[in-house]
Amino acid sequence: MGMSEELSAIREQVLEGIAKATNLEELEKVRVASMGKKGSLTAIMRMMGQVPADQRPQMGQLANTVRANVETAIRERQLALKREALEAQLNAEATDITLPGRRLSPGTQHLIEQVREEMEDIFISMGYTIETGPYVETTYYNFTALNAPEDHPSRSGKDTFYVVDNAPEGKESHVLGESDVLLRTQTSGVQVHTMETKEPPIYMICPGTVFRPDTADANHLPQFTQMEGLVVDEGITFGDLKGTLDHFTREIFGKDRATRYRPHFFPFTEPSCEVDVSCGVCHGEGCRFCKNTGWLEILGCGMVDPNVFKYCGIDSEKYTGFAFGIGVERVAALRYDLPDLRMLISGDQRVLRQF
Repeated sequence: MGMSEELSAIREQVLEGIAKATNLEELEKVRVASMGKKGSLTAIMRMMGQVPADQRPQMGQLANTVRANVETAIRERQLALKREALEAQLNAEATDITLPGRRLSPGTQHLIEQVREEMEDIFISMGYTIETGPYVETTYYNFTALNAPEDHPSRSGKDTFYVVDNAPEGKESHVLGESDVLLRTQTSGVQVHTMETKEPPIYMICPGTVFRPDTADANHLPQFTQMEGLVVDEGITFGDLKGTLDHFTREIFGKDRATRYRPHFFPFTEPSCEVDVSCGVCHGEGCRFCKNTGWLEILGCGMVDPNVFKYCGIDSEKYTGFAFGIGVERVAALRYDLPDLRMLISGDQRVLRQF
């Protein structure tokens, strides 16, 4: 039998096997028997080198045609068997294919990110820039350059996550025995970095994650998002501070909200204030949400202490400024009347889908 007759016989045999295959497993056996490494069609293709040179083009063309026919037949039979298997499965399970499928619900931005970006947009509209800094800081940038004395309670391990002690060997790194490297407890260190690298005028905010060893409860989280702001320019007064924060609170909480400023103490500002906004539930009349005071505490602020300017190399005789800090989670909770900050980090879709 010549090679042409042998190719024709293989084709007929394979096509017959394909037609008889009743499932994908049987079809795969036919494919392997003909086109696998040891298949009949593969074997004869390898013998092409033994064909006389003058007959080789004709035999090669015939072999390629047979191979193409077999591949097409296998592919078509495979599709047909898949359709038959699907129909059999649908009939067996009595599936109603007219029912709507399960659609993936579209994702949304987390509420904390929504509020953070809205707060950023308010300050950007006033000409502020956004600055960022490292999560791992030194005590110099987190405390010292912010005018916090070495015996300040916030430096204690009870209020700060310390990372590693990088003090010289045989020398205490801190009067409280703590390390010089820590997870930042505030984004104020970004303000110091900015004042060291940029010349006034400076109008900036520094949003970011901060860390404190607080027990998670309705009003505290060990990790939360803080947004601090800093202004350094000639002729800045407390009136500029009040006007800026009044505008911010009305933009984020509503045009009808009032503010009040209570004297407070912060090491890095003098004078310093706590800022309250009128309760949106009772409109300042007093209710359970505001503990019958009519006010809700939202942020701390003050005029930058000259000592902070001294650490950063800024002339406090020429420049003045103000700084403020606010928790993004607290804004979200007050704005949407959330009774517990832990709701924002629980991952409970019943809560998050509302926003």
